[in-house]
Amino acid sequence: MTLQWYVLRVASGQEDRVRRGLESRVKAKGLETRVTRILVPTEAVTELKGGRKRTIKRKIYPGYVIVEMDLDDASWFLIRETPGVGDFIGSHGKPEPMAEQEVNKLLGQVGKESEKPKLKIQFAKGDAVKIREGPFENYDGVVDEVDANKGTVKVIITVFNRPTLVELNYWQVEAI
Repeated sequence: MTLQWYVLRVASGQEDRVRRGLESRVKAKGLETRVTRILVPTEAVTELKGGRKRTIKRKIYPGYVIVEMDLDDASWFLIRETPGVGDFIGSHGKPEPMAEQEVNKLLGQVGKESEKPKLKIQFAKGDAVKIREGPFENYDGVVDEVDANKGTVKVIITVFNRPTLVELNYWQVEAI
């Protein structure tokens, strides 16, 4: 028996429901040794909504579920007949296992889930923004640089008819 990782196409937004359905069907059929792990890779992201900071889990690959399994007729049929599962990723209708380096990268991302969440900064270089708070409140400017690690945005504003670069926290600016 050789366990390999396979990718399933599922309806976007239904990944967790399909994962739970697969887990219960595998348990009911007694195939826990053939289908060992079912993952929906997620990452923690901090975002600002309505002036409040919150951490959410965002799916890394929306519309896909990753399964570690020994592919045989019984396990293939069980997965294919699970509601919400589209099909396996592969060519000519034959499921292809993931490459080992892809699996290691994926498992590394899933393992990092407990680390500090990444910030979701919705600005890019060249975006027009308005400063919401601080000494330059109500100034308009253009984003010059975004640093997601520090949670800062560098904005070029005009002060006394001269362009001035100011570094602000990402929640201090809003898109125009």
